[in-house]
Amino acid sequence: MDFFVEFSPITIQPQEIELKSFEMIEEEIGNHSFSEEQFPIVKRVIHTTADFELGKSLRFHPEAVKAGIFAIRQGKKIVTDVEMVKAGIHQSRITHFGGQIICHIRDEDIVKEAKEQNITRSILAMQKATSQIEGGIFAIGNAPTALLELIRLIKLGKAKPDLIIGVPVGFVSAKEAKEELQKLDVPYITNQGRKGGSPVAAAIVNALSLMAQQVNRDENE
Repeated sequence: MDFFVEFSPITIQPQEIELKSFEMIEEEIGNHSFSEEQFPIVKRVIHTTADFELGKSLRFHPEAVKAGIFAIRQGKKIVTDVEMVKAGIHQSRITHFGGQIICHIRDEDIVKEAKEQNITRSILAMQKATSQIEGGIFAIGNAPTALLELIRLIKLGKAKPDLIIGVPVGFVSAKEAKEELQKLDVPYITNQGRKGGSPVAAAIVNALSLMAQQVNRDENE
């Protein structure tokens, strides 16, 4: 007896796959308390991770979405903690507004100094970025030490980002770093718990850039 059953996908059209995915997310997510401006970001994170629990754990500063859209439209720089976040960001939408994506984690001076001081490269990369730019979006998806250092620099008055996307993943200090972030009076998007990751940080930036693009379209109509 032949037990083999051939599976056929619902659709092989790229746009239809994405549309169907978002329809399924809206159907399955159930009750939530996210605002109309926050929900597209939540859906994009769920679409990226297929993790409803992670999506529902997102937390937003009241000014976060507005601040992110404004920063992108103003061509502000986007700083990432690792190259994977940078690689996941839709670059052409950022550069369309004159923006640039920066990551210092692999810079020779950062690698050298981190070894000498016996600290993470992420800490030094945040110090370098904040010393060189004013405002901007900081998208942290991997290193809790990067987020904690950014928080420290903000408290010292050495950094004032337009928006912090703080969703590092991990067991050591990830949950606690996010809790500290939510104590700041600085626009942030974060989540509760240990989950997170580079794809999540990139997804949030991508959602914001799509919203910035839509605002431009609406204003030009």
